[in-house]
Amino acid sequence: MAFKLGYAVGYWSSGPPDGALEGIKEAERLGFDSVWSAEAYGSDALTPLAWWGAATERVQLGTGIVQMSARTPAATAMAAITMDHLSNGRFILGLGVSGPQVVEGWYGQSYRRPLERTREYIEVVRQIVAREAPVTYQGNQVQMPYGGDDATGLGKPLRSTVHPLRNHIPIYLGAEGPKNVSLAAEICDGWLPLFFSPKEDAFYRERLAEGFAASGEDNKADRFEVAAPMLVVPGEDAEKCADMVRPMLALYAGGMGARGANFHFDVFARMGYEDVALKVQDLYLEGKKDEAAAAIPLKMVEDVALVGPPEKIRDEIPRWEDTCLTTVLLSGPAKFLPMLAELFS
Repeated sequence: MAFKLGYAVGYWSSGPPDGALEGIKEAERLGFDSVWSAEAYGSDALTPLAWWGAATERVQLGTGIVQMSARTPAATAMAAITMDHLSNGRFILGLGVSGPQVVEGWYGQSYRRPLERTREYIEVVRQIVAREAPVTYQGNQVQMPYGGDDATGLGKPLRSTVHPLRNHIPIYLGAEGPKNVSLAAEICDGWLPLFFSPKEDAFYRERLAEGFAASGEDNKADRFEVAAPMLVVPGEDAEKCADMVRPMLALYAGGMGARGANFHFDVFARMGYEDVALKVQDLYLEGKKDEAAAAIPLKMVEDVALVGPPEKIRDEIPRWEDTCLTTVLLSGPAKFLPMLAELFS
């Protein structure tokens, strides 16, 4: 199956990424289907997407991802309705719960029961966007109107003053754990995996099938999107190209989250790299970041990225085309995008 192409800008490091607007414009010129922003604990996902997206006309605008703890469901729904109007129906709401270090350390909220929180959060967003009635919802984690012991009792069900351009805005869920992947298939329109590997395709198809069955929707799999970042580093020496990827894998497998609570670590462990991931984690948490990156073998890089001579990359792409992926999210400077697009043509 031929992929749709997306362009991922990501989140900022010390400041706005150079050339982001040029890259987005070039992606639209080349016929890319979508562009994506992100957030961690610095730049937010919505503002850059609105600013740069204003210079586009056709390409879809997606958040990959908006963190649920950063905003109440109502605030997220308001932003989605606003973005959808401003983009003339091109907005995709990518959501994710993030991890306990960010949720509790940055947003100052409890991380408890993330699956329950995700379900309730999305149900409220859907209700607001549908705008069929004033919003009422009494879940374990989300209550509208609020009815806690400290409530004034003055809250009342409200309906958005703005009529949504679309009463169903696509929601994609960023998910890595098995239950969360199934939840994405059950209640969302798409799934945003990270570090997807063709060798795990059967595992993920099972998780998605479980969610499709729970949704009660006939043929949901036919309209469901799976959009994954694809690291592509062309060059004559695959090992040297892999060196461009290793620091990122070391950061996520070893440095993200806490020991025993790192979902990215779990992804690589399921791929068969638990021993490597443990070594990388030990080195990274000791502050030996360069050694952690150097400990990642070429095969582990090649399981989640395309590196090496262009002909090698072309030969490997069919492995990915035979998976559940529908969209690959590419990144890089504008001048590299024609070459990347040609590789996937």
